[in-house]
Amino acid sequence: MADLQQLRVQEAVDSMVKTLEKENIRKMQAFMFRCSAGCCEDSKASMQQVHQCIERCHAPLAQAQALVTRELEKFQDRLARCTMHCNDKAKDSIDAGSKELQVKRQLESCVTKCVDDHMSLIPTMTKKMKESLSSIQI
Repeated sequence: MADLQQLRVQEAVDSMVKTLEKENIRKMQAFMFRCSAGCCEDSKASMQQVHQCIERCHAPLAQAQALVTRELEKFQDRLARCTMHCNDKAKDSIDAGSKELQVKRQLESCVTKCVDDHMSLIPTMTKKMKESLSSIQI
């Protein structure tokens, strides 16, 4: 993918992740640490009970992180498939005898369209992830 287009996507995704981290994940991290500290303060609990308690405290955060990772991977895969389609079209054009400059422009145009299309998905993806994160019980 062209460097400029890759940078556009990366900045948009980074911004989305920072927002999710500040508005959702950070609260879960704070809960996890407070909850885990409570587990450690139980002097009557066995080492195994403390460990299980800490694991229960960590579960919602792990679930949230897995959700964000899964959604980002799906987004990345879709974008990669789109750009691979552009590369295939460019290769086909070269094989058919098209001029290199024309094919390069066609490839850049196709990749830009992929990025534009996927950038427009980010707000919906963010909303969906926020809703999913909010539904995780802590």
